[in-house]
Amino acid sequence: MATNEREAPIHGDILEAILSHVPLIHLVPARHVSKSWKRALSSSLRHVSPVKPWLTVHTQSPRAPHVTTSHAYDPRSRSWIQIHAPPSSQSSSPLRSSHSTLIYTLSPTGFSFSLDPLGLEWHHAPPPRVWRVDPVVACVGGCIIVAGGACDFEDDPLAVEMYDAGSRTWSRCESMPEILKGSTASTWLSVAVAGDRVHVTEKNSGVTYSFDSETKSWLGPYELRPEEGVFYCVTGTVRGRLVVAGMVGEAENVKGVKLWEVKGELGIGSKYWCEELGAMPKAMVAKMKGDDGCGVMASISVTTVGDYVYLVNLWEPEEMVVCEFADRGGCAWRSVRNEAVARMERMVFCGGYVGVEDLECAVAQKNCKFALQ
Repeated sequence: MATNEREAPIHGDILEAILSHVPLIHLVPARHVSKSWKRALSSSLRHVSPVKPWLTVHTQSPRAPHVTTSHAYDPRSRSWIQIHAPPSSQSSSPLRSSHSTLIYTLSPTGFSFSLDPLGLEWHHAPPPRVWRVDPVVACVGGCIIVAGGACDFEDDPLAVEMYDAGSRTWSRCESMPEILKGSTASTWLSVAVAGDRVHVTEKNSGVTYSFDSETKSWLGPYELRPEEGVFYCVTGTVRGRLVVAGMVGEAENVKGVKLWEVKGELGIGSKYWCEELGAMPKAMVAKMKGDDGCGVMASISVTTVGDYVYLVNLWEPEEMVVCEFADRGGCAWRSVRNEAVARMERMVFCGGYVGVEDLECAVAQKNCKFALQ
């Protein structure tokens, strides 16, 4: 090549295609190469390889709850990222989640929560008036609903309170239905948010009640057990739609795992039904059971984020099953190695959409670092 001959620049469709194969955390500096690179990056993320929601896994030591390690799975690049960030929650209480976009800590002295998928932005509030150990917690609009899970010495174990982030005040709401008195802890209940409703489902029966955040009252019951053979079900939201993950068979002999969408509308006089979306391949069901082939139900974790449903057997969390919903219907299943596993540590799952701008802000303003695993 002649000394005065310049290397041809990469631009247009070729550059967009190249950028589509680059993990998101490596695209941050690409935005600053030139204006043409910034335009190519934006076009690539819009049309070639769009941003997909991350699953964030926080691992926490039982002996030192304030020590938290964070990892994220990016389905766009199918890669794991370790997140190095300074502590943000300012709490020594165990970290908890609603298995969607919300993580929180609760103690007698305060309530802290984060809706940031990276867990970097936290809001700090006074504690609820009723002390709780393991409540159901969900976010609707600008409010946080805290229901049930009260200690035995409290007058009302079914108490419900709502925190308004705008006014920074708590208000009492209608208590949970009496039929849920024996199972008000989040261990026995599944929670999902669709629109302005919080849907609380008893995992063993499928009996569901809906909390209306406008009227601060409960509606139901609704039967969300999709079919007779389902003995355990968990609710979530995919693309804003209410879905049910159901285990078919018996606790000692799980025959299958299926997903359904709740069609119609839950309400007085409304018609609703469950439409099957897909079934987990049998080989993956066997992995979910673990080596002993049982116990999957007592330890199953289901997290819904964007178009994805993540299922993990917490007794054997080294591998998780991911279901992705396609734009034109149907779903695709795959098994993913869980790189966030740490011996003898709790795992808390949440997630949400993370863009290049979010990563750039986290690095510049939060002193955060990201590393591919």
